[in-house]
Amino acid sequence: MTESLVVRSKIKEYVKDMNVAGDFSDALSKKCESLIKEAIERAKANGRRTVQSRDL
Repeated sequence: MTESLVVRSKIKEYVKDMNVAGDFSDALSKKCESLIKEAIERAKANGRRTVQSRDL
């Protein structure tokens, strides 16, 4: 298992009065990983070694 990119306590803090399922943070972390990988590929395709917000 890879290290999570999200902080569970911050998710719970953000959703306030809602409950958070145990697997939610893992799914969110995987989604973040996917977005970051896509951003890296876009930066490389544009000849850059810096990932920028516009790559999202």
